[in-house]
Amino acid sequence: LKEFGTAPSQIIAREVRWQRDVWGLLMGLRVPTIAALNGYVLGSGLEIALCCDIRIATEKVQVGLPEASLGFIPAAGGTQTLPRTIGISRSLCMLLGSRNLCSSEALEAGLITEITQHGELIPRCYEIASNLLQFPNLTLEYLKQAVYRGTDFPICKGIVMEDQLATRLFKNKASNQRKAN
Repeated sequence: LKEFGTAPSQIIAREVRWQRDVWGLLMGLRVPTIAALNGYVLGSGLEIALCCDIRIATEKVQVGLPEASLGFIPAAGGTQTLPRTIGISRSLCMLLGSRNLCSSEALEAGLITEITQHGELIPRCYEIASNLLQFPNLTLEYLKQAVYRGTDFPICKGIVMEDQLATRLFKNKASNQRKAN
């Protein structure tokens, strides 16, 4: 954030940021992603975490998007991912107030999935990842698709898409079973 604010041209700085497109890469992954959050997770750090599916944090975490207090707005998707995660009113309060949330506030708002002790952060993330490995990749992919794409549609269209994905998954599973026999 400091580097962005001191760049000779914020327009060029944003272009460089999007050329790296870490955010788009994260959001485009077909498998679930897990963010491990500790300490101060501010600005682009929080924006990257918001692109992940699961966010595990320590009890000492502080999360925020302080850009407005510096005369900017979040420029890596924060104005889009934050309201989809915690709602419009809470997002505006957080963004306009440039206020950090502690771990319990972030959990209550739905910004993080769970809180763990500092020494347990990485082991807990590995545990979640190990549990996810128990599911077929296509199941995880279709689940993510149903949730993320479905929220862009009216509920009736989302339900139709969900049914199509479930049918496709069932047919794929049946086809694989026939091949195995």
